[in-house]
This record gives sequence, C-alpha cells and structure tokens, in this order.
Amino acid sequence: MTTTTYVLRGARPLGGEPADVVLADGVITQVAAPGAVDVPAGDDVVEIAADGHVLLPGLVDLHTHLREPGREDAETVASGTRAAAVGGFTAVHAMANTSPVADTAGVVEQVWRLGQEAGWVDVHPVGAVTVGLGGERLAELGAMADSAARVRVFSDDGKCVHDPILMRRALEYVKAFDGVVAQHAQEPRLTEGAQMNEGVVSAEIGLAGWPAVAEEAIIARDVLLAEHVGSRLHVCHLSTAGSVEIVRWAKGRGIDVTAEVTPHHLILTDELARTYDPTYKVNPPLRTAEDVEAVRQGLADGTIDIVATDHAPHTREDKDCEWGAAAFGMTGLETALAVVQQTMVDTGRLSWADVARVLSTNPARIGRVADHGRPVEVGEPANLTLVDPAASRTVDGAAQATASGNTPFAGRELPGRVVATFLRGRATVLDGAPVEPAAAPAAQRGGAR
Repeated sequence: MTTTTYVLRGARPLGGEPADVVLADGVITQVAAPGAVDVPAGDDVVEIAADGHVLLPGLVDLHTHLREPGREDAETVASGTRAAAVGGFTAVHAMANTSPVADTAGVVEQVWRLGQEAGWVDVHPVGAVTVGLGGERLAELGAMADSAARVRVFSDDGKCVHDPILMRRALEYVKAFDGVVAQHAQEPRLTEGAQMNEGVVSAEIGLAGWPAVAEEAIIARDVLLAEHVGSRLHVCHLSTAGSVEIVRWAKGRGIDVTAEVTPHHLILTDELARTYDPTYKVNPPLRTAEDVEAVRQGLADGTIDIVATDHAPHTREDKDCEWGAAAFGMTGLETALAVVQQTMVDTGRLSWADVARVLSTNPARIGRVADHGRPVEVGEPANLTLVDPAASRTVDGAAQATASGNTPFAGRELPGRVVATFLRGRATVLDGAPVEPAAAPAAQRGGAR
C-alpha cells in the first residue's frame, strides 16, 4: 500500500457538493465538509486544491487494445496503460487479438502480469472466444477463467463470431463461471471489401460501403440466442440507429444484454471520409449524423450501458498510407472522458453521476471487476479520478502518452482535464502528468460481484 496520504480539498464527488476527501492506505478514509476532516501531520501528507473539480470513481474501459504480445511497435502494455492513467482510467480490459492470440491461460496470464509490472492501471485480459480468432472451434474458456487472470469477458473482437452454433456454445459455456461473450457484430459476407459506412457519402466518393444491416443482423441474432440459452451477451461498439432499437427491444423483453458505444461514434460522422484521411478509417465505420443522434439518445436513456474506448493504436506505417491499405482503428484512452463531457454532459444529456455510471460502475459490473467502479465513500478502494471540467485543451497526437499517434481529435479543442488519477490511493497522475510507478503494489485479484 502507498505510504502517502492525499487530501483533496473541495472536490465535488460525482459533481455534487464540495467535500474534503482523504485517501490513505489504499482506501478512502474520510469524506467531510470542507475544513472538517482530521488531517494527520507529516511529510507524507499531500494536499491538492480541488475546488470545483469533479471526483469520480476511477474509469474502467471494457475495450482496450494493448497490442502486446506481438505488436509492440504500435503499443505495449506499459505505454497503453500509461495512456489509460492519463485519461483517468484505473482499470482496462485488454482485447485478445494479439500475436499470439490470447486464447490460452498462458497468454492471458502473461498480459495480466505485464499489467502488474507496469503499475499504471489494473489490466484484465479478455479471452478469445475461438482458437486463434479463427471462428472454427472454441478456445480454452474454462482454463482462462480459472487462471490467475480470472478472465470473465470473452471476445473475438476484430472479427465476428459469425457461426451461430459456435456463438450458442460460447454463450452456454460461459454461464458456468458468470462470464460474458462480447460480440463484434459484423456479418462478414455483407462487409467483404467494405471501407466506410454505406450511404450517400460512400456513393459520392467511391469507397465500398459497409451497410448498417451487417451490424444489426448479428445483434438481432445474438440477443435471441442469449435469450434462448439464458446467458449474458455484450454488444461491442454499437454504431447505428437500428442497433440501438434492437437492444432497446431486447432489454424490454428481459434479455440479459448490455451494449457499448465508443467516444468517436458519439461525435464523428462519415462526412470525414471525404478527406480520404485514413485516421478516420475505423471498424465499425463512422456513421451518419442521424446515427450519432440515436446513439447519444441511447446512452442517455440507458439503452446503451457504457462508453468503451476501443483504443486501437497503430504504427505510422499502418495508418499513413492510402485509405484502402490503411488499418482500421483509432486511439481513444486519453480523449474519452473529454468527448463524453462535450457530447453528453455539456449538452445536458448526462450528469456527472451518469458519467460515473457509464464510464466506471457499469463497465466494472459487466466485467465482474470487484474493486473498481465503487462509490466515493469511506472504506471504499481509493481508485479515483479528479477532473477539472472548466479546463480545455487542444489535442496534440504527438504529445500523448500512447505509443501511437492515430487520434481522430488532433487539433481539436476538447473540454475538461484529468488532474489526478489514483490507483488504490497511489497517484498515477498528478497535475495532469503521469507519475512513474516506483515499486508499484501488486494488483489485487478482483473476484465476481
């Protein structure tokens, strides 16, 4: 545990009334009216002027690509989790499309231990659903669940589990250990050669279209499969108005389905493809303004449960080329909170308490992470994020903590600034800058809750 005591003066938990909050020995020890806390004396006490700053439970990302092992030229566990801490995250779920694929207990434990060694955030590996993401036979789901990494989320993200028999079997299998299958909803036959959203823009600029129905058809199938077997289903990076309606219908029917939207699908549209800048090439593709409005409304009314970054770093060689040859994906860990503030908080659609729900509490619940997404209360783990909502910044891709610069927000002014991030009471970010871990404490194994 950390030996430093932090006193946050005048912070506003969940955007509410100001309070002084004390963090010591890895937990929140006091929450009281300003000036009313009992602060111990000593050189190991650090006071932070937090007047007007919002205090949130540490953010949890259910969808992060850390690339290691195999593509350390694009990102490593250390660089990606450093970026996560700068963005206000205290836990991330690392997707399985590494090389080798995280489809065995050995690989997921490797990723988990790399996260522990880096010390920036807790890393929870996501296990592959099928061997090698090949879509032909189930991976070692039980072995990954029983490993030291305690995997509870399984996904072939980057590829769809398109075989309905395999998808059914996976949904049945994970019930034994309260796991969840996170589906990348993309019917492959409908998206062969697709480069961007199918619509007016694709027709006008001559890029192969990616129809909304390719996403919606898989979601419709899978919610019915989840209902049939009585299992949990999570929909990755939902992006269309039709998908929102299908999930809304499924929830109304009582099906155990959750869904995520990415920050970029909350704000960017397919009009950006007119630039032919491959920074904006992403899977699923940027959709229309009508789709953006629909996913914002779905997030506001609870149809969409969480915001997940789908942080997808790439090397310059993989993105700085012609559109057709470029890799799909964009970074998002360091800008996610700012985009949510701009699109949802500053527009009045979400409160800061809602932000805590969609960026911390719900993703922790879906991923079965016990010690994150907790209330800002005495006795709770001090996994916290302090944000100044009145600040603003212009995004500089080259200055970000991630190893890759493929952010779609370069040159844009975004609101808010993460002032501090705390992992079990240890500051990983102070005054907006990362604090190098020194003999970082080992991550606690979070069980199901």
